[in-house]
Amino acid sequence: MLIQRLAIIGVGLIGGSLARALRSKHACGRIIGFSRDLEHLKKAVSLGVIDEYGLTVASAVKDADLVVLATPLATTEPLLRSMRGYLKDNVIITDVGSAKGSVVAAARATLDTLLPRFVPGHPIAGREQSGVEASTADLFELHRVILTPLPETSISALDTVTRMWELCGAEVVQLDVEQHDGILAATSHLPHLLAYALVDYLAGMSERDEIFRFAAGGFADFTRIASSHPQMWHDICFANRKQLLRVLDNFGGYLGNIRKAIEQEDGGELLKIFTRAKDTRDRFTQKYYQRDESTE
Repeated sequence: MLIQRLAIIGVGLIGGSLARALRSKHACGRIIGFSRDLEHLKKAVSLGVIDEYGLTVASAVKDADLVVLATPLATTEPLLRSMRGYLKDNVIITDVGSAKGSVVAAARATLDTLLPRFVPGHPIAGREQSGVEASTADLFELHRVILTPLPETSISALDTVTRMWELCGAEVVQLDVEQHDGILAATSHLPHLLAYALVDYLAGMSERDEIFRFAAGGFADFTRIASSHPQMWHDICFANRKQLLRVLDNFGGYLGNIRKAIEQEDGGELLKIFTRAKDTRDRFTQKYYQRDESTE
């Protein structure tokens, strides 16, 4: 058994799915959850996601062999600070946050001698639904999990967290913190921001009723991720502020080029942009789905 006592701080979609996946693989003994919502914890127990819950962070992490932080990024430092005095010396701590720079800063500010036992992580998986009710044992199958170990990270802690995610069916890769945050700003954080912005912009127009009446599949596909948890994405925008502002500035300039092509009726340039984009996405999706099929 990989983990005797697992503490999950934040039993929502990601934390709940991790618990379900590990339980299905008989990889852990006892699973303890923590949340600020008691009814939420009771629901997690009734669904069989966790075995018990702690009413405080301290009671949840006491005697835990592995602690997983699966809460909004803004809560990372206060949670680490509140649990620090109750953690075992050989505990392993990891997280699932979408921006690693702020998480690492929080760990350095709070964990002191336990910093080598911390393994920053980010599963590239999810859906627009949130909450423990949306959790599934197969959420991470055929998906990547990025680990961003620090120079201080112990090999044994890294190996355990790697094995944990592999048991969930994920492909584990390693990146450095800055590289991770730059890539995710472009491929995840910017798309979510654009989806939210487009829906909010259209909803504020005087003719919004007619707009949404005639919106169809393309609009639904593009804006699906605007149904994601607003607080979570609010926190991500500020946690990865530097990288997101950089990619926003670059993308804003590129949109200006497209506007110029339309304004000047430069059909050749616009066609080049659309053709390059189609070819790039076709290659991406072909490789993406081939990867999924090869792992079945």
